Amino acid sequence: MSDNAAIVRRFVDEILNQGDCDGACRFVCEDFVHLAPMPGQEHGLSGFQKTLNEVRAAFPDIYWSVEEQLSDGDRVVSRFVWTGTHEGDFLGLAPTGRRVTVWGMTIDRLVDGKIKETRFLMDVPGLMAQLGVVPAGQP
Repeated sequence: MSDNAAIVRRFVDEILNQGDCDGACRFVCEDFVHLAPMPGQEHGLSGFQKTLNEVRAAFPDIYWSVEEQLSDGDRVVSRFVWTGTHEGDFLGLAPTGRRVTVWGMTIDRLVDGKIKETRFLMDVPGLMAQLGVVPAGQP
C-alpha cells in the first residue's frame, strides 16, 4: 500500500469513523477543493468540516469501510461502503429512522501528505430509495 493510500485509510478511520471533525486539519489542506460537492458545500477545510458535521448529525452512527484502493502517484481511488441510521435532517429530508447501506468511490489528490482535492461519487439514487424518497428501482 502506498503512503498516500495509507493516509487516506487513516483519514477514514480517525476522522470519518470517529467523527473527529476538528482533527481533519491533520489530513485535509486548508484550501481543500471538493470537485463534486454536495448541495451548498463550501470549499476549504472549514467547508469540509461543516459538511461532515451535518452528515454526522443526520447519520450519527455512520461507519465507512474502504473495500479497495488504487494509488498512482499523488492520487488515491477508494471504493467504499458506508452504513448509518437516518436520525437527523439530511438535504432537507426529515429523519426517517431508516438504516442505509451506500456504496461509492472517492478520487483524492494529496499534496505533502494531505488531501488537497477530492471527487466523491456516491449511489445517491440507491440512498434516496432506501430513505423512501423514491421507489426502489426508479431514477
